[in-house]
Amino acid sequence: MKGLYSSVIDIRRKVFAEVARLAYEGGDYTRMAALPYTIVPGEAAQYRDSIFLERAIVSERIRLAMGLPLRPLDQHTLTSDGVEGSAIAEKYYDPPLVNIIKFACNGCPEKEIFVTDGCRQCLAHPCQEICPKKAITTEHGHSVIDQSKCVKCGKCAEVCPYNAIVKMERPCAKACGANAIHNDQHGKAEIDYDKCVSCGMCIVNCPFGAISDKGQIFQLIHSIKRGDRVVAIVAPAFVGQFGPDMTPDRLESAMKALGFHSVVEVAVGADLCAIDEARLFLEEVPAKQPFMATSCCPSWAMFVKKAFPDIAPYVSMALTPMVLTARLQKQQDPECRVVFVGPCSAKKLEASRRTIRSDVDFVLTFEELMGMFEAKNVDFSTLPKGKPLHEGTGAGRGFAVSGGVAQAVVDAIHRIEPDREVKTVYAEGLQECRKMVALARAGKYDGYLLEGMGCPGGCVAGMGTLQPANTSAAAIAKYKKDAESQNAWDSKYKMKLESLEE
Repeated sequence: MKGLYSSVIDIRRKVFAEVARLAYEGGDYTRMAALPYTIVPGEAAQYRDSIFLERAIVSERIRLAMGLPLRPLDQHTLTSDGVEGSAIAEKYYDPPLVNIIKFACNGCPEKEIFVTDGCRQCLAHPCQEICPKKAITTEHGHSVIDQSKCVKCGKCAEVCPYNAIVKMERPCAKACGANAIHNDQHGKAEIDYDKCVSCGMCIVNCPFGAISDKGQIFQLIHSIKRGDRVVAIVAPAFVGQFGPDMTPDRLESAMKALGFHSVVEVAVGADLCAIDEARLFLEEVPAKQPFMATSCCPSWAMFVKKAFPDIAPYVSMALTPMVLTARLQKQQDPECRVVFVGPCSAKKLEASRRTIRSDVDFVLTFEELMGMFEAKNVDFSTLPKGKPLHEGTGAGRGFAVSGGVAQAVVDAIHRIEPDREVKTVYAEGLQECRKMVALARAGKYDGYLLEGMGCPGGCVAGMGTLQPANTSAAAIAKYKKDAESQNAWDSKYKMKLESLEE
């Protein structure tokens, strides 16, 4: 469903805009209880059986967007409960980050194969012949599957000449490469947080909008209103996200219209990450370890540590572009506050770690930032053009697409050892990452540099993006080409790397 605009996305974006507007306006925040009537107006239900249910779900989405927890279903509580503790300029996420609104969940079956009315009662019955468990019989000429015997292998669906057999799977679970979603005792989706890596793919693939992550829009705006010098460090995937009028040379004026002090591209930190990983690869592979995996995608790195703990030591120890860029800003201005603006929810979890909290104060997705633009009625076409961001190299900007990280590291390696052959392999989406790691564990990628991305397509396909991945990838290619330099070693900040790692 990613890249397809729907009513689910429309409601989500309206929630972000209304929460941002509430924070900017200030005053009595208990009026947040009235916001569902603005987001879902009228008397008749538009999306579900009841308008009251629609508004109840929106109420929970508002709470999550403000960093508040879901309300318990077995207790009477107000929509605004806890808002006073959230209307502050310093607040990190109270776990869990990704939440399921149970009464919004449709209770989809985890996995089921069934025969539709498209069955033509053919004489050959190939579905029966191929079934390894003899779970398919004929009733009045129509094939019927005994679910107690079916092992969900899908072979019957593959051989049906009429495509009359359907394999249905819960969309959120199908999208979860970490296999972290299952049914609770009521048949609703439930997340196993021991497996979850906060990639957010379940959020964008649930067709009922039942899954959402917590946000920091509310706290960020309070920091801006307090007068803090808030520096926005923006991931390279921002290019093209906000429409044709938001060109890179308008980004800074757009952000200042929201109250930000200044803007820095995270491609700067990506350059430093590429340099560090190039050094680490030359030092470690193959002398100390058979291969090395990149570390910039937090959901990928966490996935390896959780699902393949024996491979975890082979994930690069390099700091991520977000952290390196944030530390650089804090080094230059210790009193500033840093907000990372990017495409995914996994960065929110990364920033909440105790070792990183002092570096990154807030994390916003592009969707959440768009909500702030809408709340302030920012018209991109009327903004003055300034200097486009220019400090990141093409290598750092390329981190936004699959294969870009590996290419940047290889190019950096060749600056050190021009004749060194470096083999690479990359996977996008955790299901493909699982296959890549399994092959690496079996020795198929000895001597390789492995790049993993939690989202299919890379950062341009993150859950918090606004544009289709292919559209964004094309914009990134041009943005990368337009950079003044193309190799990470050309970064003017390379001499800062050692001090940032301390």
